[in-house]
Amino acid sequence: MYGQATNKTITHNQLHGVLSITGTALLWSTAGMFIKLIPWHPFIIAGGRSLIASIVILLFIRKPKLNFSFYQIAAALAYALTMLLFTAANKYTTSANAIILQYICPVITAILAVPLLKEKTRLEHWVAIFFVFLGMIIIFFDKLGGGLLIGNILALFSALTFSFSFIFLRKQKDSSPLESLLLGHWITAAVGLVAALFLPLPVFTLPAVGAIVALGLFQIGFASILFSYAIKSISAISANLIAVIEPVFNPIWVLLVIGEIPSKNTIIGGGVIIAAVIGVQAVIAWRRNTSRNQ
Repeated sequence: MYGQATNKTITHNQLHGVLSITGTALLWSTAGMFIKLIPWHPFIIAGGRSLIASIVILLFIRKPKLNFSFYQIAAALAYALTMLLFTAANKYTTSANAIILQYICPVITAILAVPLLKEKTRLEHWVAIFFVFLGMIIIFFDKLGGGLLIGNILALFSALTFSFSFIFLRKQKDSSPLESLLLGHWITAAVGLVAALFLPLPVFTLPAVGAIVALGLFQIGFASILFSYAIKSISAISANLIAVIEPVFNPIWVLLVIGEIPSKNTIIGGGVIIAAVIGVQAVIAWRRNTSRNQ
């Protein structure tokens, strides 16, 4: 009886984790839609939205538990570096290159999860990673190439830091990883505000201000809260794999907001990615139910 209740709790927690990281990816995907409305330097945008996001997180947790442990600080630095490196990568290479290169992240997470988290990367994870990457290439096939080498290198480093974000946040699954995200946003905000001192004064228009508030409030504020819950409930590689559906949501926002119909490549590639992510979760659930019934 006790064992059955425990298994149900685990199943429910994992389901909530899957839904939370899906919601996180949905919120992250609104970035492009809002950023297009802000004619500011990328570092100022990154700093401004992180400042607002930190306020959202503070209002949610009220009394943050800042113990400044190794994993709390490491996760914060990795998360902040990811936001700054990806922003810089988009400036020096094409957006398609930056996205493709950053989403090598699940491969890195799959490799690191074994020695650092003792979480086994199964065959279904590797199969899903292959099809996710294939789907990404299909989506961006006609947009790949070009860009400066430095931009591609920055995108690769952002993939590495993004992987470490998942790893170090997952390391805190028995505590509160949200404090790491709070620290990460403070670091990003500080870098953005310092950079603003050496850049032209941003033009404050109603659409720009509205967009930066939406970015801070929803795109990474609420997303951070969902992300912190998800990473406590499911493995780092599962969370990372589900998060890669973020680019699939982008054309949906474009369709809803400006009525632009996604290309055939986007529909096919997006279908491949979603099928891979759903497939791996189905296999994991099947494995869990089979082992439980034995």
